[in-house]
Amino acid sequence: MSERMHVPDALRGTGVIWVFLGGMAGTFVRWLAEENLPSGKGRWPWAIFTVNIAGALILGFLLQLLLRLGPDAGLRKKIRLGVGTGFCGSLTTYSSFALDLSDLGRDGFPYLAAGYAAASVFIGLIAVAVGVAAARRCVPQSAEATP
Repeated sequence: MSERMHVPDALRGTGVIWVFLGGMAGTFVRWLAEENLPSGKGRWPWAIFTVNIAGALILGFLLQLLLRLGPDAGLRKKIRLGVGTGFCGSLTTYSSFALDLSDLGRDGFPYLAAGYAAASVFIGLIAVAVGVAAARRCVPQSAEATP
């Protein structure tokens, strides 16, 4: 007896298209940030820091907003896949964050690397909380969304 394997929403039907379109937009915005906020040896990596914090804020707001509006179906699911998974997933980058930390440490700036790591995590958590709070203030809980 074989169990049916779970296939994530992002890989079913048009889900992959929404993720792809959002991913293209998020990648473009991250590229713009890296072009306009360059960093050098021993300098704070503003581009990656900014996109990661912005992504945390957007994702916190978006997921709380969608939760308050109702079930994860139809247009709400498409928005979650396109903006949440696609856009925020490609806008934010753990790999570049890790590379920045490695470069700062290797280049002799361990305190800057530690500050960057701590600030990224701490301010990222604050950004998520601010996003969630903003969505709660903007949109009342839908009767449809209450369990």
